[in-house]
Amino acid sequence: MVLPKARPAGSSARRGGHCALARRHLAGLQKGVQDQGESIFFIDESGFYPVPSIARTYAPVGQTPIFWEWCTRDHLSAISAISPEGKLYFHSQDRALNSDDVVAFLAHLLREVPGQIVMIWDGAPIHRSHIIKEFLANGASQRLPLERLLAYAPELNWGEGLWQQLKGIEWRHVCGFDIPHLRHELRDAVKRVRRQPRLIHGFFRGAKL
Repeated sequence: MVLPKARPAGSSARRGGHCALARRHLAGLQKGVQDQGESIFFIDESGFYPVPSIARTYAPVGQTPIFWEWCTRDHLSAISAISPEGKLYFHSQDRALNSDDVVAFLAHLLREVPGQIVMIWDGAPIHRSHIIKEFLANGASQRLPLERLLAYAPELNWGEGLWQQLKGIEWRHVCGFDIPHLRHELRDAVKRVRRQPRLIHGFFRGAKL
């Protein structure tokens, strides 16, 4: 019987090595973009529901507060684009996002942001659809080169910082009455974040990029 050889020390930490490589890749990409005067944006999607994310509350001793959940599938779907310079572009709607919605958002970015735009996003199926590929093939790729965020390093997604800020802080005690109310609250929350470029810089530092 031949026993299997032990793995070299540290081989189990491959994920850490992958993350380091991903960080170096993104850092090099960002430096190249800055040297060429281009813009870089992180694109991501998320959902907002009427159930509030209450962190803590008060109640009389011995009377545990009971939260009755609003059982509904109604929600707002959102897509955002944030840049290292502190810029934030945002769109929300009361139905699930599809490839056509993503294309419309990208077309809006092309109208609003001059010059080349390097876009970084994850490998979600909605990003790999034939509609997206057709949009890029029809000329958008000349100004909108894409970079895929590595699947094994989701913590490097800078957009996660935005969702945590909106849901965990701006929306921490918000309980929506209906979708129009949710849309109003979300619009105000996004405005507050947009007025704080340093906060958006913090999302970038949080991803350690």
